[in-house]
Amino acid sequence: MEKKRPAEPEYPVVVGSFGDNNRYRLVWLRGVGWEPLAHEEVESRVREVFPDIDFDDPEQVHWVDEAEEWPAGRPEDP
Repeated sequence: MEKKRPAEPEYPVVVGSFGDNNRYRLVWLRGVGWEPLAHEEVESRVREVFPDIDFDDPEQVHWVDEAEEWPAGRPEDP
């Protein structure tokens, strides 16, 4: 039996939820896939793939939960 791949999100960028004690969110980039990105990495990485994206347009960037919030990270994280 062949396994079906899940449907791709309809948005160019999806910022996934985050768990406790983790400074990263999984970010889905159309044509690339999921990548763990820290707050300081997300804009530059997204702009590498989509140079003209409008981060304020919910049709282009979809936040799974708390928009523009990032986990605090563990105390040992830089």
